Amino acid sequence: MSDPVTASPHSGLMAADDESAMRLAIAEARIAELAGEVPVGAVVVVEGIVVARGHNERERQTDPTAHAELIAIREAARALGSWRMENATLYVTLEPCPMCAGALVAARVGKLVFGAADPKAGACGSLYNLCADPRLNHELPVTPGVLADECGALLSEFFAALRATPEPGTAAQGIKPA
Repeated sequence: MSDPVTASPHSGLMAADDESAMRLAIAEARIAELAGEVPVGAVVVVEGIVVARGHNERERQTDPTAHAELIAIREAARALGSWRMENATLYVTLEPCPMCAGALVAARVGKLVFGAADPKAGACGSLYNLCADPRLNHELPVTPGVLADECGALLSEFFAALRATPEPGTAAQGIKPA
């Protein structure tokens, strides 16, 4: 029987440190951006090996839960053969929202590393801190701010471009895209 980590479609991808893993998450965010999605990307790493990746696919899947983190967590669970991810680190370009932070806790993820903080929806230190709430059944360490400027610039540029070219019919009504 093969080891689930080496059986992953991402075997061979290595992440030696937080910055190299975040660069892989940024590459996922760029894939999302090219597809017209909000540019957020995530990777799951176990013992230096990337076992899963994900990027926002809410528009493509017409699914409000198709966030980069959830896609990566689901793929990691399949690759690892377990929903418990105590040895996994999730790298994501934007601070997780409450839904995604809850999924990290539920999956027992070992560590979270994120790039840009999210002052409007962040649930890992900005608005809430679900990952460090002792009332929950799992807590995990969080490392914020890894390549934060680069991660934040992706989002800022995406939304600036969206505002510069509003959807037909929205500019006259004063409706701003999300």
